[in-house]
Amino acid sequence: MDILFVLVPLSVLLVLLIIAGLWWAVERGQFDDVEQEGARILQSD
Repeated sequence: MDILFVLVPLSVLLVLLIIAGLWWAVERGQFDDVEQEGARILQSD
């Protein structure tokens, strides 16, 4: 039962880190134009 006092805060911290990472990626434009990047690797220069 004592381990719950460690695991619950760690899981909350992990969820907050994941949310912060996703927010950071969206703010930096990581998901702006997904289709064009997929097609770009198929085009020859």
